[in-house]
Amino acid sequence: MTALIRMRLAGFVQTGRAAAPLFAALVVLSILYGGGQAQAGEAYGVSAAVLFGVLAWQTKILLDVEPDVQRRLNRVAVGGAFRETAAAILASLLAGLPVVLIALVLPWVVGGVTGPQKPGDPPLGTGIALGVWAHLLLLLPAVALGALASRAVSGQAARGLAVLVGGIVLAIVLGLKSSPAPWLMPPVMAAARETVGGADLAAIALATGWGVAWTAIVIVFYARLRLTRP
Repeated sequence: MTALIRMRLAGFVQTGRAAAPLFAALVVLSILYGGGQAQAGEAYGVSAAVLFGVLAWQTKILLDVEPDVQRRLNRVAVGGAFRETAAAILASLLAGLPVVLIALVLPWVVGGVTGPQKPGDPPLGTGIALGVWAHLLLLLPAVALGALASRAVSGQAARGLAVLVGGIVLAIVLGLKSSPAPWLMPPVMAAARETVGGADLAAIALATGWGVAWTAIVIVFYARLRLTRP
């Protein structure tokens, strides 16, 4: 599995396909922080929500790089469809980490983050910790959504694009405070809201459990589809 993960990541980078989501992340983050300074928690919360779609798209690109015949050969080489599917998810998570790191570092380079401005504002360290939490939490469902939209599952480019775009839009719309069923999608907007104003441990624990559970359900569904397809 380790060799397969390395091969997928190498193919993703060496074919140049890693450039598109990376540039997209840099563009949206530059636009975000170009509007002026914000406190760390607020800035990072919006950053994590914006990058959710980029990370899902990156996952789809990474998994679509591999030709169908090569994927079938890999399944045999690693000893079964389960291990090959697990390697796909792990490679996608590893590919997302550099984007998360860029999102955490870039605002300091461009001066987009400021410390507490008023006595009641949360400490800078709290905002940073919440920002790291939000980015890592939303990386999980982003990978799950991107995997579900990949060619190996969707079968058609149009269908995969519909799954990807539809999932991103629904995550935003159903994540609004007025949503009647926010639990249908991952806590993209909820995580962004929880980074503002300090740490509410109960809300953070709820959002974490919600995000992990949603990711697990989608990954299981993805794995079942992969196991039933050549």
